[in-house]
Amino acid sequence: MTNEMLQTNDTNTSTTLAIRLLVAIEMSLKNWRLVMSPECGTRNRVKTVEAGNYFELEKAVAEARERFKLPPLTPIVFCYEAGRDGFYPYRRLTEVGHEVWVIDSASIEVSRRQKQAKSDGIDGDKLAELMQRKARGDKKALRLVRVPSLEVEDERLLPREREIILHDIGRLRNQIESILFTQGHRGIPKAAAALKAWVAEQGGLTPQLRERLGREIERLALLEAQLQKVERAMALKVRKEQSAGIAAVAGALMQLCGIGLIGAWVLSSEIFGWRQFRNRREVGAALGLAPTPYSSGQDVREQGISKAGNRRARSMLVELAWLWLRYQPGSALSQWFMARFSSGGKRMRRIGIVALARRLAVALWRYADQGVLPEGAKLKKGAAA
Repeated sequence: MTNEMLQTNDTNTSTTLAIRLLVAIEMSLKNWRLVMSPECGTRNRVKTVEAGNYFELEKAVAEARERFKLPPLTPIVFCYEAGRDGFYPYRRLTEVGHEVWVIDSASIEVSRRQKQAKSDGIDGDKLAELMQRKARGDKKALRLVRVPSLEVEDERLLPREREIILHDIGRLRNQIESILFTQGHRGIPKAAAALKAWVAEQGGLTPQLRERLGREIERLALLEAQLQKVERAMALKVRKEQSAGIAAVAGALMQLCGIGLIGAWVLSSEIFGWRQFRNRREVGAALGLAPTPYSSGQDVREQGISKAGNRRARSMLVELAWLWLRYQPGSALSQWFMARFSSGGKRMRRIGIVALARRLAVALWRYADQGVLPEGAKLKKGAAA
């Protein structure tokens, strides 16, 4: 009787604690390498499928389930590095009912040797090993990425498109200046319309050079028109959507002196409009503004900020920190900066502006999330408190 009861209890326990099938995906442009193993298992099954072919992916997983003699309803956990494929595999697999871990590739442990062997096979095996550790309860084995919704990703497109257009405009202007510098010309206009009029007034340009400049100016005018169109679309969304969402958070940030349309939209779409934070440390870590101390024996030094977070929001916050000093001189943040860094040289002010950016990030998070106005900060004229 006792043995039967023990067997029954063991059966109930095994059915209650269902074993999951862990699938590590090493993604490349043409193929996906799958490394599959049961939870707490010691054997791996490796299969290569065509990249983006989810039918072959499901078929390979079903074959692995049969090979490991797992029940048909065994839960599947997929894991892949955030990269070129973005979050589409996550959404595609979660819609079917699978669990998906999207990880930061920088969180994968690497050897400290000077020369390291690297291949898709090594990376896939390492990812599968880390999945086993995380499944056993090691929380630091992998760092999962916060996956934004499809709507949030759509809202990000406008400021990121503007960033790309600005890069192309700068590259094209430098190219035009480089061409004209070789002919001894200086003081060249920046805008396409002014540059076109300037070229028409120059009489010493050769025919081929004049035709080349005409084509370059046409491309520059097109980029400038696209930039204006994107900025108008951003301003229109902020005016229309004042109730909720990323545009509403951007509109709230724009009420503060020193924060304009671009800065407010970047911060809201990248961080404050959809991420949830529990404390100021999480805000600093998400922006890569957390300190990275180095302490080993007698060697103690500070290595600066980690730069492991969102680079777009971080660079925008540093830019807004300078504007904050200009337009919010009476705020507590500006007073803190002036008391601590104003007497130093250029290097100290550059260090201090990063520290101010971190404090400003925390203050703006509290303002956007809790409605707490930064101490001593001023609102724009006509803005609601």
